[in-house]
Amino acid sequence: MLIKQIEIYKSPVKLKEPFIISLGPAYYAENIIVIIRTDTGINGYGECSPFSMINGETIDTGFIVGQYLAENLLGKDPLYIPECHRIMDRTIYGNSSIKSAFDIALYDIASQNANVPLHSFLGGNNRKKLFTDYTVSLSDPACMAENALKVKKRGFRIIKIKLGETGRKDIERVRMIREKVGPEITLRIDANQGWNKSEAIETLITLEPYNIEFCEEPIPRWDFMDLPEISKKSPVPVMADESCCDSHDARRLIDIGACTLFNVKLGKSAGIYDALKIIHLAAQTGMKVQMGGFLETRLGFTASAHLALAGENVRFCDFDTPLMLTEDPVNGGINYKSGGMIVVPNVPGLGATIKQEFLESLTNTVIC
Repeated sequence: MLIKQIEIYKSPVKLKEPFIISLGPAYYAENIIVIIRTDTGINGYGECSPFSMINGETIDTGFIVGQYLAENLLGKDPLYIPECHRIMDRTIYGNSSIKSAFDIALYDIASQNANVPLHSFLGGNNRKKLFTDYTVSLSDPACMAENALKVKKRGFRIIKIKLGETGRKDIERVRMIREKVGPEITLRIDANQGWNKSEAIETLITLEPYNIEFCEEPIPRWDFMDLPEISKKSPVPVMADESCCDSHDARRLIDIGACTLFNVKLGKSAGIYDALKIIHLAAQTGMKVQMGGFLETRLGFTASAHLALAGENVRFCDFDTPLMLTEDPVNGGINYKSGGMIVVPNVPGLGATIKQEFLESLTNTVIC
């Protein structure tokens, strides 16, 4: 099997409301779609959501770099995924987001060729139940409490709270949300690197009575050497996100005892190939993992959901952002059920494509 053509599409989709975190607001999901076509008629679909504040990529850089990657992958066998990654890494350093779109498309092709769903191709099954949280963006505490109540009324069992402005105000946010939604709702918090070490320790200790499941990335990613002390003193389990991009980061964090949980995102790990390594490293040390993402549509999150089914230690899912988009351009893919339950396609491959009429409306380039 050989790659005969690669299509790259700029795919901006407006958000229903601004998505606000401590690093800044987002108004559009500025995504990229990659379609890899083979000489056997099997086509693979992939998607990424470049997030300039975290991985330093944009829809424009991804569109250009994607063309470099496509030119070097033409004529190669898509079933040799490790070699395809070596080719991409030799082409350009970093750029994990756009590489992840190519990676997803390659795994889509490989699992279709094997005539099994992607989760089966990765060694998993669809017996495990997946539930997503739903995120409350950073804003005024009273407004966040009202938004959290709306999420509860929509039937979600788990609420993720964006924090990271100041510890004192963040405590007030959590207090008001817990009072508003009651004790039965699971609460998770994400500071997106917004606190310093002492502020993180003080805030997390103060939040102990509010029964927080875990806290994502409390401090700037470059201060990861402070994570062991925070994890030791915090009654709230600490999850590494921005400081854990690839398997090399995961090994480093494990070696220093930085945290008890990892947040894996395909846009950080350059796709499934390295994400599997992170999950396996975590499993060896008894660590649990969350599968998350950026602002992908249901196509990108379908790939993440397949991977979640393939890792026994993947216990948490953060797959809510497709519900925040004004448009759903996906055929097939994951479905959202009551309580935030995620149903994964049980057909060969990824089980998700992009609607042709949507593709025809997008800026694109074809490499052949």
